[in-house]
Formats: sequence, structure tokens, C-alpha cells
Amino acid sequence: MVVPELGPWRAARGRAARAARAVRPRLAHAARTASPRITRAARSAKPQLTRVAQAAKPQLARATRSAKPQLARVVRATKPQLTRVARATTPQLARITRPKTWQYTAGAATAGLALAVGVATAAGPWDSTGQRTAERDRVVAQERTGGADHDGGTGAAGAPRPAPSAGAVLTALGGTATRGGGTEADPADGAALADVLDPLLKDPALGAHRAASVVDLTTGERLYGLGGDAPLVPASTTKIATAVAALSALGPDHRLTTRTALEADTGELVLVGGGDPTLTAREDARGLASLRTLAEKTAAALKKRDVRKVTLSYDTTLYAGEELHPIGVNENLAPVTALMADEARTDDSTSGPAPRVADPADAAARAFAGFLGQHGVTASAPGPSKATGRADTLATVSSPPLSALVERMLTTSDNDLAEALARHTAVAGGRTADFDGGAAAVGERLKRLGLPVSGARFHDGSGLDRTDLVTADLLTALLAEAADPARPQLRAVLTGLPVAGFTGTLAGRYTDGAAGLVRAKTGTLTGVNTLAGTATTPDGHVLAFAFLANDTTDPWTAQSTLDKAATSLTS
Repeated sequence: MVVPELGPWRAARGRAARAARAVRPRLAHAARTASPRITRAARSAKPQLTRVAQAAKPQLARATRSAKPQLARVVRATKPQLTRVARATTPQLARITRPKTWQYTAGAATAGLALAVGVATAAGPWDSTGQRTAERDRVVAQERTGGADHDGGTGAAGAPRPAPSAGAVLTALGGTATRGGGTEADPADGAALADVLDPLLKDPALGAHRAASVVDLTTGERLYGLGGDAPLVPASTTKIATAVAALSALGPDHRLTTRTALEADTGELVLVGGGDPTLTAREDARGLASLRTLAEKTAAALKKRDVRKVTLSYDTTLYAGEELHPIGVNENLAPVTALMADEARTDDSTSGPAPRVADPADAAARAFAGFLGQHGVTASAPGPSKATGRADTLATVSSPPLSALVERMLTTSDNDLAEALARHTAVAGGRTADFDGGAAAVGERLKRLGLPVSGARFHDGSGLDRTDLVTADLLTALLAEAADPARPQLRAVLTGLPVAGFTGTLAGRYTDGAAGLVRAKTGTLTGVNTLAGTATTPDGHVLAFAFLANDTTDPWTAQSTLDKAATSLTS
């Protein structure tokens, strides 16, 4: 055995030791100098990091829920390959006796990040409204007709852009839009649907009377039916009919206008209700018609006429008949009047049940008088009146376009808006703007569109009336009509449907499946559970469905069963 020369190694070791001793004080000094700076930087960054983490937490949770089904499929699909890789690499791994832990940790992190990115890509990605961003980008490149946020197509700077048409909104990733609003994919298998839906719809939780209809929006073919022509109580799915009727009668760009008028001979100032329940008295109007703005503009007009004191009245004659819905005083609906602010809510809520003032018009007029006072105009206590044709309009404020109101009505199941839109449909049809006139006008509009209204009975616009009747076939026909490329004015009916797991009345549902793939209007009364909307199939096809159950005894189980039925269409 030859022993190597040790002299050079010893010399090098001495030089290394001397260098280490020389540099050690400098390193210590640098550490002492840097430590306070690092500490201060950490303390400074901590609040921002905390806020970022808190802000990201909901999105991460939603992304995790959305990605979970796809991750499971990825794991199942890759398991055989991973097993083969493990078997092939075991001998090589065994030969590595001293692994470099930090390198393997970094490699695992990189692989995990790549897998996460792949899963996120397969699952969406989603934007804040629950729409896939890839779909949104495709929408931008396609036609911009129908739906919400219209502004008359003026193209004015800062004007809202028209919403996309249904074909673009509803096309799933990987599909190609067709004129029917669906995708170029093989039609869904009706026999397979029956195998899946029949057991679900026979669940005793759905009560003694149930009906269902499923239609392919691409071909118009009915794929499944169970008592589809049987009239049943629809509850809030009635709002789909109200939406189609109102958009058909008035157009998506129509706005509801509240105004002030000055009677030249008497000097009386009249606040004229335009039937806009979204008129707001809140400081932040958030794009709605503002009672404060109306007061400011009115005060400015009065001052130009050197008027500082007025007798204030309010006009609600746009509507007629009873203001109170047949259900009576109820937190789900204010008295229906042509003048109200914030849907006559007595709290800060913007949707859902809430206490309401007994006289919405009087309350709105009193608030308006207070706002006038803030601008130097004194108003008397208000009382009811009617503006004459001789009165001069001083100022106006207008609601968002009807397409946006329809979307709000459907997404949050807004009963006040539904009743208002039924009355405006009556006005457009020359009927009396009361409960009966609104209901009749809705039915007439649907009949004019050639929809299957046989057996349907409307008594209000919201579906709160238990004497309303519709069929599952009518509901799917309404959805198909809204998807028709020849009916772009109806597109808001589809874009306004709540998105499963994300928005409106479906925000807390479908968290374990079909999130983002089902969009549907819910309906619930005592003993009534309904659901109607659209579902995207794995091959990118879009189906319209309607499920109605009457005489249910367990509302939560019935709701869960209907959700499962809708989810089954997406798998």
C-alpha cells in the first residue's frame, strides 16, 4: 500500500486555518450589523404578509375545492405510471447511500408545483365570478350581444360593455361554440341519463308530485322527461318566465327612471316614482339610481328658478291595485309600489329577507326631503299626489339597464325586482300594472314567443304565490329560447343564473361537485323544491334542465336530491 505525501495537505490546512481566523471577526461584525435590519424588515413585512394570506385564503379554498375532483382523476390516471417508475428506479435509489436532502426537497417542491399548476389548468382557472378565465377570454374575442351591462350600444367612453351571448358564456373549455349555444360534441345519451336520473327522481324525499325535463341546447332535442307537461308549483323558478317576458317586452337596454316635476301654476314639487325598487338612498350608490343625486340635481334646478322652499308630493300612479302581495306582510317582499328606496329595507342588507317599512313611497319621499335640505331647499312633509302633464321635469335618475336588473333578480332571487318587472311588462302590453295585469302580461308574452304555456298559471312575478303553476317543459323551453342566437335580447336570463358554488343562491351549494358547471335558479316554498338551469357535460355539451318537486316533507333532503340530479348531468 502506498501512503500519499502528507506535507502539501498539512501546509494547505494551515493556510486555511489562518484565513478562517482572519475573516471570523469580519463575519461576526457583519452579522451584528445586519441582524437589526433583518429584524426590522421582518417586522415591517409581517402585516402585509398577513393581509395577503388573509386575502388569498378564500380563493385558495375555492381553488382547492374546484381542483379536488380533477386531482383525484389525475391521481387515478397516473397511478399505474408512477408505480412503474417506482419499480424501475428502486435499484438505482438503493445504490445512493448518501442522498443530498436539500436537492431532493427542492426537486419534490418543483414537481409538486408543476402538478398544482397542471391541476389548476384542468380545473379552470376561475375568476371571481365563477367563470373560467379561458371562457372569458374567448368571449371577449366573440360577439358582444345580449346579457348585462348594456348602454344602448353607443360606444361612449366609459360606457359599460355589452355582455357576451350565451354560446360564448356557456361553452366549456375545449369545446367549439355553435349557433345553438352549445358545442360541437356528440349529443348526450338519453338512455344513460334515464339510468342516472330515474333513481334520483324516485327518491321519496321529493314528495308525491315531481317532474323533470332535460333538453340539449345545441340540438333542441329533449333527452329526458318525467311528467314534463304536468303543471306544478314552481316557487322562485317563476322568475325565469318573468325575466323572459320583461326582456321580450322592453328590451335589454330599457331603464327605469325616477324624476322630479315642478307644477308651474302651484309650485308643487312632485317626486314621480318610475317603478325602480333598486333606487337607493345610500351614500354609496354602487351604480344604482341615487336618491341623493336626484335631490342634488333638483335643488340646483330650483335655485336657478330662485326657489328655496317647496311643497313636496310623491306620485306612485304608474302602478295600480293592491300593494300588498297575497302572502301578506312578509320580509321577503315589500309592498309593491312605484316609489321606494332600497326595496324599503330597514337595515343595510341588499338581498334576502329583511324588515320593510309599511309605506315605502312615503319613506322614500321623506328621505328625499332631507337630501333637498342638505342642498339649501326646504321641503314640506310629503303627501301623495299625481304630476300633471303640464309639470316641468327638473331632474331624472335612471336604473342600470334591464339586462343587469334581470341578472340581479335571478342571481339573488330578488322578489321586489320580480314584481316590478312583471308590472313593467304589463305597462308595455297596455295592461293595468297590478298583480293580475302583470301575471297576464307575462303569460301573453310567453305565448307570443311560441312557448308551451299550456297548463301554466301566473298570479305574480316572483313565485311567492302558491297558486302559480308551470311545467318542467316550459322551464326548459324558456332556457332554450334564451340560448337561441336569434334572441340575443334574452341572454341575461342565462348569464344571471346563479353559478354553483360561487354566486347568489347557489354560493353555498355544490361545494363537493359540479361547482361552476351548473348554473340554476332555485325555488323553495313550504313543501316545494324546484331547480332549473343549465349544466355542462364532460364533452362540453350544454343541457337545460328543470326539476320540480311538490308536497316535499324534508326540504333539505329534497334540495340535496335535486342538486345531485343536476350534478349527475355534469359527470
